Amino acid sequence: MPIYEYIAEHPEDPGRSCPMCRRGYELRRALDREPMTRCLYCKNPVRKKISSVNVPRLTAPLSVVDAKKAGFTVLEKREGGEYEKL
Repeated sequence: MPIYEYIAEHPEDPGRSCPMCRRGYELRRALDREPMTRCLYCKNPVRKKISSVNVPRLTAPLSVVDAKKAGFTVLEKREGGEYEKL
C-alpha cells in the first residue's frame, strides 16, 4: 500500500484546521480508494500533498573493480563488434 501525505487546505488559518492537519500527516491507503477530502480528526478540508522522492545519487561512475565486486559482468567492445569479458 502506498503512503499518501495530506495537509489542510488552509494551514495558515488555525480556526479552519486542527494541529494534526495543519502540520500534515501521512496515511497508508489502498490504490483503489478515493483520495481523502476531509481530515480524519477535525473534518475540515484537506488536500493531497506531493511528496519528495528519495533517489540515490552516484557521485562518481563505478569502476570496473566496483562493478565486479557488485556481481556484474563487465564487457568491453573490441574490433568487429565483438565483446571481451574483462
